[in-house]
Amino acid sequence: MSDFDLYRPTEEHEAIREAVREIAEDKIAPHAAETDETATFPRASYDALRAGDFHAPHIPESYGGVGADALATCIVIEEVARVCASSSLIPAVNKLGTMPLILAGSEEVKQRYLAPVARGEAMFSYGLSEREAGSDTASMKTRAVADGDDWILSGQKSWITNAGESAYYTVMAVTDPDGPRGRNVSAFVVHADDPGFSLGEPERKLGIKGSPTRELLFDNVRIPGDRLVGAVGEGLRIALRTLDHTRVTIGAQAVGIAQGALDYAVGYVKERKQFGTAIADFQGIQFMLADMAMKLEAARQMVYTAAAKSERGDDDLSFFGAAAKCFASDVAMEITTEAVQLLGGYGYTRDYPVERMMRDAKITQIYEGTNQIQRVVMARQLLK
Repeated sequence: MSDFDLYRPTEEHEAIREAVREIAEDKIAPHAAETDETATFPRASYDALRAGDFHAPHIPESYGGVGADALATCIVIEEVARVCASSSLIPAVNKLGTMPLILAGSEEVKQRYLAPVARGEAMFSYGLSEREAGSDTASMKTRAVADGDDWILSGQKSWITNAGESAYYTVMAVTDPDGPRGRNVSAFVVHADDPGFSLGEPERKLGIKGSPTRELLFDNVRIPGDRLVGAVGEGLRIALRTLDHTRVTIGAQAVGIAQGALDYAVGYVKERKQFGTAIADFQGIQFMLADMAMKLEAARQMVYTAAAKSERGDDDLSFFGAAAKCFASDVAMEITTEAVQLLGGYGYTRDYPVERMMRDAKITQIYEGTNQIQRVVMARQLLK
């Protein structure tokens, strides 16, 4: 596949979009409002995505996955997010949790953990942030102390997506408290049933309510040495390399949320009549729609370009991953807000989906690095 093909979706990519859209509209969209209202994990969405092999499309064929490239994975996430942002976190977080293993895990670790995720038997979450170590990840306090061939893990992780639903967690912990900052962290796989591992209460959130967010709590959890991901001391480097790839998927999620809001708003203004005519006939409304669509397409192209760079592992992926996530999430927040405006008073009620989309869009500006941190990443790349 040429670089140009990776930038422009191929017929195969568009076939994937069509298949995912059908599942999203038939099996996921009908439950989206209830999922948000009740703040419950969208089990029906997970089942539908597993049935279509879209729950973890990024996993290579050698581990039982479908081996979707980075752009195809983004298209899956985008199309699911178009109807339900909470459900789109199933493929997105499966990629986030397993990406450290794909990038740095031993062959034995990959075979052990990627296969059950590919089969739809388990989900995978990612534990990096802590209460006092959000943007400043290197200041984490979670510790792993060597005990023979094992490690004893203690501490906590915050804001963990799909916590309680995932069977496995990639967790970063300090393994050398006296070592150089940033080079003293290692990565481990924690099992949901490990003795001493527990969860905090579910967070009460503004949006993505169907995706549980909880703390991970470690009380002297014994981790066998064969669950180490990569070499000792490489954990933070692996974590940041992971984010270079997975920030692109958050950009895709933002694009999907924005597309869903734009689609609904367009349909609404064509039907809503004021002053004897559809409000879509008013130039002021048309200009709003034009700006929304223009910015959305710019964001989509930036995400797709970053996805191509993720697939190739380009040297400038750090910049493009940060830029795609930052730009697309800012655009999603703007477009969903404008969609609420276009629906007027109805847009502000829960009887219509755009207020949910607006609430869901907000988190895309915050997680996997706030957009202020994305700008730090971009600036560092520029000034290298």
